[in-house]
Amino acid sequence: MKNQRGFTLVEVLMAVIVLGVGVTALVGSSAMVTRMVGRGKSETIAAQVANERIETLRALAFSTAPHCTAPGFASGGPVTTYGARERWTVSVANKVASVADTVTHRVARGTHKDVLTTRIEC
Repeated sequence: MKNQRGFTLVEVLMAVIVLGVGVTALVGSSAMVTRMVGRGKSETIAAQVANERIETLRALAFSTAPHCTAPGFASGGPVTTYGARERWTVSVANKVASVADTVTHRVARGTHKDVLTTRIEC
């Protein structure tokens, strides 16, 4: 009997099946990674918008003497910035202002709300 080199048809079919399963898994995970990157971008924008609002209110609180008496240091919204809608509340009690900024932004499956809260000494 002669020693032949090469692959049999069964070996080739098994290799194609294994390769197909691997490629299918990669395609599925790449779609998930794309969604995660989009969500991360949206979350970053929401955090940036909320942080800017909090810092603006903090600057307004310390811009007057006595503190926390500036006309702009008050609740407000809704305002849309960079595609994120925000509403903030300011309440002052016992020389401490509690500030909460609620940011609503779009995600792949609808909208999501994030809340950033802080306290400002008056």
